[in-house]
Amino acid sequence: MAAQEQLPKSIRKPLALTWAGLWAERVTHAFWPVWSVLFVFAGLMMFGLFGPLPFWGLALTVGLFGLAVAVYLVRGLRSFHMPSREDALRRLDATLPGRPIAALRDRPAVGNGDPASEALWHAHLARMAERVQAAKAVGPALSQTKRDPYALRYVAIVAVAMGLLFGSFGQMGALSDGAGSGAAQAAGPSWEGWVEPPAHTRQPALYLNDLAAGSLDLMQGSRITVRLYGGDGLSVEETISGAPPEQLMTVTDAPVRTREVMVQQSGTLEITGDGGRLWTIALRPDAAPTVSQNGEVEVTPEGEMSLPFYAEDDYGIVAGSAELRLDLASVDRRYGLEVAPEPREAVRLDLPLSYSGSRQAFSEFLREDFSKHPWANLPVHVMLEVEDAVGQTGHSDVLAFSLPGRRFFDPMARAVIEARRDLLWNRENTGRITQLMRAVTYRPQDIFRNMERYETLQGIMVRLETAGPEMDSAARDAFAEELWAYALELEDGDLEDARERMREAQERLTEAMRNGASPEEIERLMQELREATREFMQELAERNGEQMDNDAQSNSENTMELTQNDLQEMMDRIQELMNEGRMAEAQQLLDQLMQMMENMTVQQGQGGQGQQAMDDLGNTLREQQELSDDAFDQLNQGQQGQQGQEGQQQGQGQQGQQGEGQQGDQAQNGQGQGPGLADQLAQRQRSLRNELERQRRNLPGAGTEEGEAARRSLEDAGRSMDQAEDALRDNDLGEAIDRQADAIESMREGLRSLNDALEGEQQGQQQAGGQQGQGRPSGEGREDPLGRREGNGAPMGTEDELLQGEDVYRRAEELTDEIRRRSAETERPEEERDYLNRLLDRF
Repeated sequence: MAAQEQLPKSIRKPLALTWAGLWAERVTHAFWPVWSVLFVFAGLMMFGLFGPLPFWGLALTVGLFGLAVAVYLVRGLRSFHMPSREDALRRLDATLPGRPIAALRDRPAVGNGDPASEALWHAHLARMAERVQAAKAVGPALSQTKRDPYALRYVAIVAVAMGLLFGSFGQMGALSDGAGSGAAQAAGPSWEGWVEPPAHTRQPALYLNDLAAGSLDLMQGSRITVRLYGGDGLSVEETISGAPPEQLMTVTDAPVRTREVMVQQSGTLEITGDGGRLWTIALRPDAAPTVSQNGEVEVTPEGEMSLPFYAEDDYGIVAGSAELRLDLASVDRRYGLEVAPEPREAVRLDLPLSYSGSRQAFSEFLREDFSKHPWANLPVHVMLEVEDAVGQTGHSDVLAFSLPGRRFFDPMARAVIEARRDLLWNRENTGRITQLMRAVTYRPQDIFRNMERYETLQGIMVRLETAGPEMDSAARDAFAEELWAYALELEDGDLEDARERMREAQERLTEAMRNGASPEEIERLMQELREATREFMQELAERNGEQMDNDAQSNSENTMELTQNDLQEMMDRIQELMNEGRMAEAQQLLDQLMQMMENMTVQQGQGGQGQQAMDDLGNTLREQQELSDDAFDQLNQGQQGQQGQEGQQQGQGQQGQQGEGQQGDQAQNGQGQGPGLADQLAQRQRSLRNELERQRRNLPGAGTEEGEAARRSLEDAGRSMDQAEDALRDNDLGEAIDRQADAIESMREGLRSLNDALEGEQQGQQQAGGQQGQGRPSGEGREDPLGRREGNGAPMGTEDELLQGEDVYRRAEELTDEIRRRSAETERPEEERDYLNRLLDRF
């Protein structure tokens, strides 16, 4: 005791709190199963789930719960150790450096009576006493993770919490109808009742005993259950079901009577007798859903339609569809459309529903590609329809527009597509189609650069004429597919063929220069390259001219004329260098020429790259939507096993301890999905993220406000993709779908900003009169260290004479070697080496 009196008074409060924490910790560790079982029992009682049980079932249930409490109580008493003051001192001392409490309670083993030793010991005690002043109470370790790995204690807490929120504390006084009715009979007749709203409203049940008499608003389809105890002194009268009372009265266990009423109309509900009440029921109907168009129809260059719509319902929409019908009265009935069309059923499509938010009010897009449909580019009527949980439907106004389809700019491809449309319109057009194609191709050498394509078309026409109007639907559809593929080849093939011929001519010329070919051979190959380049530029001019309006087309022709002159001068310079024997410089200039041609920047700056960027970003957006759909499908599959159980819980409010535990496990494991599938989805998300980052780095429109806005949107999309990938790897599909929705929205914003940037750039180029390097676009006045103006629309090169003197080309070669040497030095910053490598790639 003397040693304990040496402890300072300042640790009394921390010691007492630590001691109390030890009590709480050991009681919790020993008896948590006891209160868990009691909480589950109390929750079930508050929901009144013991009432329908017969006496033997009630006795068995109560006996099982009592046995469980007894077993866990005995186990808890065996494992419980009463904490002592010494235990609290040791725990408090363990948190202090040097264990000063133990030091203060120690006595010196040697040196008693020695002044020096005693002085040293007292100094040590004084230092330990100072450390004790910093003592703070130690909190209890209440974690039960090792003892309760499945978190069943939280299930018990949820059970009693749900009982307090949605059950009735008044039902704790009776275990069963028998017990309750016996008490009721002793005190006189009594009653109790519940109102259960329809399951789709997700509203809690109402306990009628807690509601005063008066007016009451209820949803149509609500179920009212009233139990009458104590003989015939009470009865139920109502005018809200519209059904005879004898069809609804059910005797479950005399003298308990149960009355169930389904609310179908406004009226009254009265419990007559002593203690009865009267309610005036006002019917609150379930409003029908609504849907409407929410903006203009958007069309991608490939012909994909995007129809925005807005849907709304008071409790949520469960399904939706769109119906497309041909507007025959608005069709221009000429040529192949003059005959009556073959009957076709209306097209029905499922509307996409919001999966990342509430379905009570949401905006979405109906996307579909109708390029190959027989009604493409023809007027149609579209009606949107949505449905709620009770089967009510809502329709939009009839939307009238031309069904989008792919645009073809090649004249022959357009003729083939028109023939395909006529064939799908009516098989009687077969003869007209073959005659028209023969007339169009009367002089094939004036139309086809590749006569093999003419022969292919002739073969199709011969087989089509042989089949005749008597062909079946399968044969007609096969011909339509063949004509579609042929039109695509005509549309895309001529430009690609010209580009390929130009590449081959360049490769042959390069090989001849390396092998030291004769001047005559080089002259012949150079002329071949000139012709291939001229054909490519002509095809490119025709393609771009078809896509522009008349004013822009005139500017484009001026631009093309100047560009061809520039190309001619460049080729003359290449041939001059080869004649002088300066093959390395000629090869460098030739590579630069081919790089310019590949980038399609000769005619319209970055126009080709801009369209390619739009196409690539659109493909990435579609792949992200498909990935999000796949994740949503997996989430639905994981929840299908729970939907039936949840519906039963809403109707009956019953849920056992085992079911709660399983549901908790599923919630922790991402709705029951396996980690392997989630990893696959995460890997796909990572691939899309990398592709988006590549597109962002190469995005045109630099230096413009719209271009920078597009880059910021893609950065936001990339962050959302990273978060979605993390959620997928954690098997949290719900969070992943939310983040994927954010990424999709950011990518759409990026596409819109990029489109605005490209349109502004095209207008600036048209105002410049097609002269490369003339004028300066707004906001692009800055220059880089090599004297070149920054920005997407700036010319390549500079107007200043950076190299003076006669040995210009040798100086250019020296600069190239210096750039190549610096790019190979790994100690330089990565940003600098990337810039140098881009210079080498371009020049």
